[in-house]
Amino acid sequence: MKKRLHLIIADAELETVPESIRDHPAIVNYARRRKKRPERIILDSTYHHAALRNLEDGERRGRPDIVHVCLLNALDSILNKEDRLRVYVHTRNDYVIYVDPETRLPRNYNRFIGLMESLFEKGAVPEDLKLLRLERKTLGELIEEINADAVFVMHENGNFMEPKHFGKLLTQFWKPVVVVGGFPHGDFRSKIEGVKVRLYKEPLMAWTIVNEVIVSYEWEIL
Repeated sequence: MKKRLHLIIADAELETVPESIRDHPAIVNYARRRKKRPERIILDSTYHHAALRNLEDGERRGRPDIVHVCLLNALDSILNKEDRLRVYVHTRNDYVIYVDPETRLPRNYNRFIGLMESLFEKGAVPEDLKLLRLERKTLGELIEEINADAVFVMHENGNFMEPKHFGKLLTQFWKPVVVVGGFPHGDFRSKIEGVKVRLYKEPLMAWTIVNEVIVSYEWEIL
């Protein structure tokens, strides 16, 4: 059995438009331009910021771009190409996206959004290969399913470790899970049992943390 790093983008602000704002003009007009029903489109702060003012946590919601960049970086990494990485996305509404290592995501953001809309509608894309698969599951249930022998939560208030030392620590385990927040600011919504770690003196963007974690592990395991 290979040692593999299990990376979870957690509490990601990736969701279809909530029912409470589907009648908002910003949503209705956007859906009409896209020729889709409001409930089928992905919430995006770039286009729906006026509607987000009416939502709880509206200032941090509608950020599918964070997931997009994190996944592009992770899937294109040497670690993934060497079959040493497994990536998952857990969303604020307790959906989990299982990402097959062979997945080739669209580089184009609008195409990525279309892919996510198909995934939320169909449950798997493409339907025959199921490279991306969607299931209802909490973060805790996902970590339990992975059967991790260590869980590390990347947190701005965590214990400081240099990336190279963190990579060395990760390789001491067979199934380490690293949890990275898929939201722009604030704290995790989900309760997570794990060791809190930070890799720098200042907060970093989610995709930067993903890069640092993966490369630190690569240097030690490959």
